[in-house]
Amino acid sequence: MIYRELALGNALLRTYVLSNYDDLDPDRRRAFVLICPGGGYSRCSEREAEAVAIKFNSMSYNAAVLYYTVNPSGNGHRDEGIYPEPQEELSKAVAWIRCNAEDLNTDPSKIAVLGFSAGGHLAASLGVFWPEYGIMSRPDALVLCYSVITSGEYAHRRSIDNLIGNRAELLDRVSLEKHVSKDTPPVFIWASDKDPSVPYQNSTMFVDALKREGVRNEVVLYDSCNHGLSLGTREVMKPDKPFKASVSDWPERADRFLCSVFGSVF
Repeated sequence: MIYRELALGNALLRTYVLSNYDDLDPDRRRAFVLICPGGGYSRCSEREAEAVAIKFNSMSYNAAVLYYTVNPSGNGHRDEGIYPEPQEELSKAVAWIRCNAEDLNTDPSKIAVLGFSAGGHLAASLGVFWPEYGIMSRPDALVLCYSVITSGEYAHRRSIDNLIGNRAELLDRVSLEKHVSKDTPPVFIWASDKDPSVPYQNSTMFVDALKREGVRNEVVLYDSCNHGLSLGTREVMKPDKPFKASVSDWPERADRFLCSVFGSVF
């Protein structure tokens, strides 16, 4: 395991990179999954971080978690918000992985960005705006998990307020369904049709925009589940809470989608 911690401005990138085996394939170059935890742009949820990286390690992916800049006051109390700091940090993280792909046993053409909730908004932001940061920052695919997408009718208002504060002029900018283009990378997206926090319409609006632009996508809507399920396994749920086995197949579904996009994991 290549475990590193790298400062990217105020962000922290923590890698979980698999070592190669001299007696098997010493030059193996794996696909990479870069994880953006959720937390309403006020924190980075630990339940959506290391356990997810290890899960994707178990499916032969290299992984990393980006602990990006958040609004420390929460609930939009930092009047100016934090935009675009997290977006810039994510763009730098993708570029760093691509530039260091050989040392990270990684195929630089197989980098996916995975995000949960507000972290999904961050991932999707780079998916639609990557041309502003350059080709080295382009994700090759996105995996979006019960993601915040819109600043409109179905917005998760706390996430949007924490991100942009009182800068109403940015509302259109951060409503990502309005900025999908043919250059947006392929997207796997899943959500719950009964999510009480981030309405599933965030996901379906984004999928509708992807379809209009001819962008490859796959969407899965799980029935009657809550928000913030992470892997849906015992490991990421409180001991007194039932885990959601009904959604725990999403990493395998995402893996199949990514393999169809990339051709293979390595």
